[in-house]
Amino acid sequence: MGQERESTLRIAKRRIEGEALLETAEIIFRPLDGSKRLKFAFADIVKSVKAVDGELRFHTGEGPAVLELGPAAEKWAEKILHPKSRAEKLGVKNAMQVSLLGKFDDDFQKELSAATKNVSAGKITSNSEIIFVAVESAEELSDVARIAKSVKGATGLWVVYPKGKKEITETDVIGACRKTGLKDVKVVGFSPTHTALKFVLPVEKR
Repeated sequence: MGQERESTLRIAKRRIEGEALLETAEIIFRPLDGSKRLKFAFADIVKSVKAVDGELRFHTGEGPAVLELGPAAEKWAEKILHPKSRAEKLGVKNAMQVSLLGKFDDDFQKELSAATKNVSAGKITSNSEIIFVAVESAEELSDVARIAKSVKGATGLWVVYPKGKKEITETDVIGACRKTGLKDVKVVGFSPTHTALKFVLPVEKR
């Protein structure tokens, strides 16, 4: 998940009050009246995005759109025009030791390989600085207790799970990891279909 703000959207002669969310690759707007949420993919709007007097302006299939964001408008425009890579958002840096458990798509594995050559798939190395775990259901969280034992010092554990699925929720993920003594510190929109939650050892336990 990205940044979230109360906002007003003006589009197609409509003025809609709601909540705007800046995700990894799209803007999501949730109307307060409960009507269908709107999505604006960066790829579709990037050529027209600009920030003017606290407004984020861009073109859509329905015509010009304006999000009233105040001081945040310029920051949102910058992130849309010059987005960080997914690996950067997840904290992966050059030469870091990264471990992967579970099924990750080829695109993500290529991104990791471009960021660091030290990637271990299917096994957690003893010197892991970041551990990624992919789960598709709450039942798969049963291994968290075992995996958490590999989290030492400032090692980060990212749990990647599906969005909007009853089989597994944010509450399930947070609950399972907190039981092991880990603390949730960050949320990132991993993809249009998945969310990533980061957990670490509390400072006093390192």
